[in-house]
Amino acid sequence: MTPRRALVSQEPGRVVAGRYRLLDPLGQGARGPLWRARDEERGREVAVEEVSGPAARAEAAALAAARIVHPGVVAVHDVVADGGRHWVVTEPVRGLTLAEVLAADGPLTPRRAADLGDRLLDALRAAHAAGLVHGELAPDGVLLGNDGGVKVGGFRLPPPADAEDPASDLWALGALLYTAVEGVPPFPGDAPPSGPVAQPPAFRRAGPLAPVLAGLLRTEPAERLTAEEAARLLHEVAAGGPERAPGGPVRTAGAVAPAGGPDPAEPGGATGRAPAPGPAAQGPEGPQAPGAGRRPSRPALTAAAALVLLVALAALAWLLLANR
Repeated sequence: MTPRRALVSQEPGRVVAGRYRLLDPLGQGARGPLWRARDEERGREVAVEEVSGPAARAEAAALAAARIVHPGVVAVHDVVADGGRHWVVTEPVRGLTLAEVLAADGPLTPRRAADLGDRLLDALRAAHAAGLVHGELAPDGVLLGNDGGVKVGGFRLPPPADAEDPASDLWALGALLYTAVEGVPPFPGDAPPSGPVAQPPAFRRAGPLAPVLAGLLRTEPAERLTAEEAARLLHEVAAGGPERAPGGPVRTAGAVAPAGGPDPAEPGGATGRAPAPGPAAQGPEGPQAPGAGRRPSRPALTAAAALVLLVALAALAWLLLANR
């Protein structure tokens, strides 16, 4: 049996590739142990991750991810080898993973989940445009920065036999958002189910986000929402505006709550259903009195003008006679 290599956590202060000094452990990254480190050459803080899996594929994936220039994708600075190990050097992100936030605070509100999904989808679309599919989108790979930013990292290259297309990332995004808003995964496993278990999951907390999730979680890739459709719907739900259920009628996600008011997607807020029109909903100015809003006819306008002229002439004549 091949002896197991010592963990990086047993080697604080080590300088990797003669350049990156390991400072503090940050936990487990998508590829392996993750460290806060200092780039001694450039005098900047970085994150350094040891590759635990097949080094060649992880290195290729990291180099591919380095082609993506997007604020929502963790920037890859370098890929190095040292002591028989491979390391990926990235920008540091101060914050927590989505998995940590869910464990500490519980599920997200539908509107917050929609905003998260909108930003993640924008990052994924940038990756797809660069010819890269994430392949393993999950809550522990999404970083929520202390500055309010959202970043995704941990891109991988699937084996050629399992070549994936962007539709797989859309399903994974739907599964991630379902987990974020409902508190549990939609299905067991990390891939779209098939057969009898491929029934749509129940939506208990998703509210106006439910139609979007249902569209992303469809088993057949060709039947899923496109990235463009999903982006539009997620943006509308995040903004509190109307959203269209795939193949269904327009419904409203509730009015935007005023400052300090309840979130329309929260229990006790708006229900997400459009209210039935009542007496006050007959128009933007309320119900009109009979005859209100009608334009006067042309003959009526002419008669009124003539009357005004006669009154003016009579007043003028009276003034002239009075001054004699």
